[in-house]
Order: sequence, then C-alpha cells, then structure tokens
Amino acid sequence: MLGSALAQPRPHDGASGRAARRVLPGVLLTVVILGMAVSAWHAYDATTWLLETVWVLLGLPLVVLLRRRFPMTSLLYCLLAAHALVLAVGGHYTYARVPLGDWVRDTFGLDRNPYDRFGHLMQGFVPAVLVREVLSRTSPLRGSRWLAPLTVCACLAFSALFEMFEWAAAVIGGHGADAFLATQGDAWDTQWDMFCALIGATVSVLVLGRVHDRGLDALAARAPGA
Repeated sequence: MLGSALAQPRPHDGASGRAARRVLPGVLLTVVILGMAVSAWHAYDATTWLLETVWVLLGLPLVVLLRRRFPMTSLLYCLLAAHALVLAVGGHYTYARVPLGDWVRDTFGLDRNPYDRFGHLMQGFVPAVLVREVLSRTSPLRGSRWLAPLTVCACLAFSALFEMFEWAAAVIGGHGADAFLATQGDAWDTQWDMFCALIGATVSVLVLGRVHDRGLDALAARAPGA
C-alpha cells in the first residue's frame, strides 16, 4: 500500500497531491539532516562515523543540486532517506554495537549482531531503485528484459567496490579500522556482505518494479512540455 501511494498520481490526485510531492523532498531532507546531526553527536568513534556516513555526506548535496535538473520519483526519495538513516545509526554506534541488533541477536540466539547484514541488504535494495531509475531515464533500457539483471549486476559491482574500500581502510588503519569493518570474527564477512546486497537488489527489482514504473510515468507526465 505504501508503494502504491508513492507511485502517484491517481485519477483524483489534484492540487493537494502536487503540493505534497513538492513538499516531500524538503521534509525528507530535513529528517536526514537532523538524523545526521543526532548521529554525529557523541558518536562512538569520529573516524568510524565519517567512514560509515561518507555516502550521505557526498550524496545529499548531489541530490539537492540535481533537484531541478534531474528530479527523482517520490519512491526513490523516500528510499534514499531511509538508507541515509540506516547509515546514520550504524555510524553513531558502529554496526557491531547497534542496540536493536543486540536485541535481535539475544532474542533469536544469533552468534553476532545482525545490523551489519541489514545494512548490506539495504545497500542492494535502495541502490537498485536508483540504478533502475537512471537507466530507465537515460538509456533505451526502459521496458527491456535486460533492465532488471543489469540493475542487479550494477548493485553487486558497487557492493564489491565497497568491500575493496573496506579492505583499503583495514590496510591503512590496521586494528583502528575494526569498528568500521564490523566483521565480528566472521572469516566470510566479505562474502556475506556481497550476498546480502545481491539479495536486497534482487528483491527490490522484483517487488518494486511495477510501482517504480508508475512513479516514472507520473514523473514524466509532470515534466515540462509533457
């Protein structure tokens, strides 16, 4: 139901619906900025916070600058904001110490805090919609059977790149990068991270594909000259 609501407009969507769509990016921007501020306040480790949230620090200004030249669907704006908050929480506590993850570990008898796994699921789930939107709007792939597999491949490639980024941090920072890596003693953590991103991206294109298409159609209808 939430996805359908984000994929407006509906037949009765009038001035109020258009106003809501104009307001939504500003509301989400405010929420993310406040979330980042709270995350930075008394963070567990300043360096780890920076490494975990650098994607928000780089991506947020870019989204704002491209707001008029390349406006995004409401679905994508909401997902990007949610992902930013996930990163902010992980940056504040470090992924191995997030209280919610500790509760899940203790409740279900797991051997590690699973918040890191959730973060990598999001690393596939949200970028899949971003990649799909960019490819749909800037290439001939809209409606092609290749759109979904290429989207998933792009997300998996980004996940592998991120693991190389973690590897570089470990080489440079030594034991000081342990909180950033959040391996929690798992020798297969890198493979699990990429596998979680693969699952997230695959689920995203399968579950949100049609909803996203309706949002893209609505966005095209609002474009100048449409």
